Amino acid sequence: MSVDPVDPRASGEHAFAQEKHGKDGKDGNHEKDGKQEAEALRPHAEDAFAGELAALAAQDDRPRPARWRLSPWAVATYLLGGTLPDGTVITPKYVGPRRIVEVAVSTLATDRALLLLGVPGTAKTWVSEHLAAAVSGDSTLLVQGTAGTPEEAIRYGWNYAQLLAHGPSRDALVPGPVMRAMALGMTARVEELTRIPADVQDSLITILSEKTLPLPELGSEVQAVRGFNLIATANDRDRGVNELSSALRRRFNTVVLPLPESVEAEVGIVSRRVDQIGRSLDLPAVPDGADEIRRVVTVFRELRDGVTSDGRTKVKSPSGTLSTAEAISVVTNGLALAAHFGDGVLRPGDVAAGILGAVVRDPAADRVVWQEYLEAVVRERDGWTDFYRACREVSA
Repeated sequence: MSVDPVDPRASGEHAFAQEKHGKDGKDGNHEKDGKQEAEALRPHAEDAFAGELAALAAQDDRPRPARWRLSPWAVATYLLGGTLPDGTVITPKYVGPRRIVEVAVSTLATDRALLLLGVPGTAKTWVSEHLAAAVSGDSTLLVQGTAGTPEEAIRYGWNYAQLLAHGPSRDALVPGPVMRAMALGMTARVEELTRIPADVQDSLITILSEKTLPLPELGSEVQAVRGFNLIATANDRDRGVNELSSALRRRFNTVVLPLPESVEAEVGIVSRRVDQIGRSLDLPAVPDGADEIRRVVTVFRELRDGVTSDGRTKVKSPSGTLSTAEAISVVTNGLALAAHFGDGVLRPGDVAAGILGAVVRDPAADRVVWQEYLEAVVRERDGWTDFYRACREVSA
């Protein structure tokens, strides 16, 4: 028996999804009044950038795939930023090659799933969330991959009270995020796919190839409606942990997100994200700490690349990734120190401890790498004396 989830009379899954997400596909649990939304520590992308999404939708006259909130062109504009004809400024969510975003968006417009691959800290999760928000208006249909993620998290589970009382039925079935996305024609997300056990990963094969989720207990199935797709993320450092089978990898179009190409690009990314985070936490403005942000980024890039920015001195690389995301964390923590225990201006002493914690992951080997870098590079740089002293003090 094949059940078309578009028909709410025939599909408990679709009825469940409609009930939970409302008529427009948006989760009813996310309907917030102004006060509640203002209190959210980290609003979902579709809430934080609702104004930009609405402005794009109002002026977007290009063809839209089935059940998409925006056209592919508008989705790319939302990710990359730009100025609309009415003067509305769309802030960039991703700073990188335009073609990468265009390939990712065009993949979602087909029936092929998207895999965002890259080293930790290359904004895979960030891009995934914003893509889902722009395409479906909802970024919350999410499976978080871990070593303990069960198959039920991807497919469906059961209300065991109902199951024991009445046996397998649609009322007892608890749809997972992927199943709900299939029923509604929306975008589901799977984070850290390679951390999920291989046998659980492979439960996606039928979903991605046949666009069908069998329900053997009920003798039926859920068929994905037009608009359904899936975005998965994985990082390069996890290769060999739970590597994807060739059968599953073929179901994805893989897009590799690179590290920022230049110091200026990475400084811009860090400054923008820290400013967004800082406003929500009432921290000092980023411009007051521009010099320290550049120093943090420079240190991370040089240790990551194994050579100084001028190419003259080779340095050893520590065991950590020293990603852009970690730089954002170091600077945000430094701003908090400056705000609560300083004069509100980001200074070397505010970021030194954070850098030490990011660099020295292996207390033995990484500490030697850090000390050599301090003495051979930082100590000799003009204008870095205060930074050198602060780092020496916390490293002692």
